[in-house]
Amino acid sequence: QVQLVESGGGLVQPGGSLILSCAASGFTFSTYAMSWYRQAPGKERELVAQITSTGGSTKYADSVKGRFTMSRDNDKNMVYLQMNSLQPEDTAVYYCNAAREILVPRRVYWGQGTQVTVSS
Repeated sequence: QVQLVESGGGLVQPGGSLILSCAASGFTFSTYAMSWYRQAPGKERELVAQITSTGGSTKYADSVKGRFTMSRDNDKNMVYLQMNSLQPEDTAVYYCNAAREILVPRRVYWGQGTQVTVSS
């Protein structure tokens, strides 16, 4: 069965750092682009970062550029999000997403999410 399991969330003070991890299983990880999304109370789900199947290219939302770094390890079926200089507006549930780069048929998977709370 397909699984995406996020970990690493928690409570951090403004200016602090966290590393989120996503462990993938049950599909051919190296053929999927991976993304991190987040959803804060009262807001729509937002694409935070994405990485190609090889890890050769990344993109970031303007709100996190320069602060967050996404990476992947295809040998370990793992995805990471290094988050620095965290601010209260980063508070959200963060979700790991997998999308097959071959689009027909479309295959998309979601993790259950991990809570990140930035507060003093």
